[in-house]
Amino acid sequence: MARLAQYTFGVLKSPLADPSPLTREFYDLGGTVYQTISRHPGYLAHAEPTDAARGELFGADWGAWGEFAVPEWYDKGRTPDTTALAATLSLWTDPRSAFDAVYTGPHRTALTRRYDWFERTDHPNHVLWWTPDDATPTWQDGVSRLEHLHTHGPAPHAFTHAGMTPDTRPRA
Repeated sequence: MARLAQYTFGVLKSPLADPSPLTREFYDLGGTVYQTISRHPGYLAHAEPTDAARGELFGADWGAWGEFAVPEWYDKGRTPDTTALAATLSLWTDPRSAFDAVYTGPHRTALTRRYDWFERTDHPNHVLWWTPDDATPTWQDGVSRLEHLHTHGPAPHAFTHAGMTPDTRPRA
C-alpha cells in the first residue's frame, strides 16, 4: 500500500530569528500544532532535524529526508539569522487523515492567521504525492513536485487536497 507524502512551504514576513511577539506567537502556535498533528489518526512521520537549533534548516542533518531544499522562487536568507520560511514534509496513510489534520483543530486556527505571518504569493503552498511504503520522501522531492504543480497544475505526480481525483489515487 502506498503512503501519502505532503510538502508545505511558505515565505514568512520576517526571519525566524526575529524576536517580535508575532514571530514568537507563530513558533508557540507551531509547537502546539505539531504536537496535535503527531497524534492525529493516519499520521506516520514528519521530517525533523537530528540536532538543529531554532531556525537552522539549511545546514541541519535531516537523515533519510535528505538535504533541506526550497523552491527556486524563495529569495530570502539561508542562515539561522536570516531564514524567513516555514516548510514541512510529512507522511500519511491516506488523504482524508492529512486533510482533517490540516483543516481542523489547532492547524485550522493557525490557517486563519496565516496572512499575519506569511507573504501572499502566486505559488502553491502545499503539494501531495504517493510514495511506496519503503520510501522516505526527501525535501528535494517536495520542492520538485511543488514547482511542477505551480508550472503544470495538478496531476497524478503532484496534486493538492482540492485536486484529489481518481487519477491521483494509487493503483492497487
